[in-house]
Amino acid sequence: MKREFKGSEMLSPVPAVMASLGEGDEANIITIAWTGIINSRPPMTYISVRKERHSHDILMKTREFVINLTTEALLKQTDWCGVRSGRDHDKWKEMGLTKEPASVVNCPMIAESPVNLECRVTEVKELGSHDMFMAEIVKVHVDESIIDKDGRFDVVKAGLLAYIHGHYYTVNRKPLGRFGFSVMKPKTKKRLQKEAHDKRVEANRKKRSR
Repeated sequence: MKREFKGSEMLSPVPAVMASLGEGDEANIITIAWTGIINSRPPMTYISVRKERHSHDILMKTREFVINLTTEALLKQTDWCGVRSGRDHDKWKEMGLTKEPASVVNCPMIAESPVNLECRVTEVKELGSHDMFMAEIVKVHVDESIIDKDGRFDVVKAGLLAYIHGHYYTVNRKPLGRFGFSVMKPKTKKRLQKEAHDKRVEANRKKRSR
């Protein structure tokens, strides 16, 4: 038996990100949980922001932002930037965060974030409590420290944050499976298992040689 609830934002988990926006003295940070990917080609995302938020006016004017993924090490900054207003605080200074120039957009990235997505707004959609800022992802930056030897993004090592019903959690478990595993051919599965085994052997060898 399942219990019924009225319609609500119960979809979980969702990312807990810090969006940086604005230029110069107006540069601000807002913590966002209402975000995600909405298209592949071109790569597109969105952030939903309440009209009364300080960042809303900045976004309407500049129409660009950076999504900065957050980690366990950035937990305090992530929460603080979500409950304090840029009208009253210099979030960069008070949270000890560093402005890093972006490559395409004019607003700064957060240097302490391991992954930064530069975004340009293509459409603003009024939804009710929030306005959705849909944007194209025009550049992505990933810290070398969380890229494995095969050139892939190591999610576990990054320790990314997720948000579930008012609480923060880290993404720190090993994958349960890869996309398409349910229909994978035995030959492919065997090859991948061998590759994983070889990696473990090599890692142990390096550990012993230290």
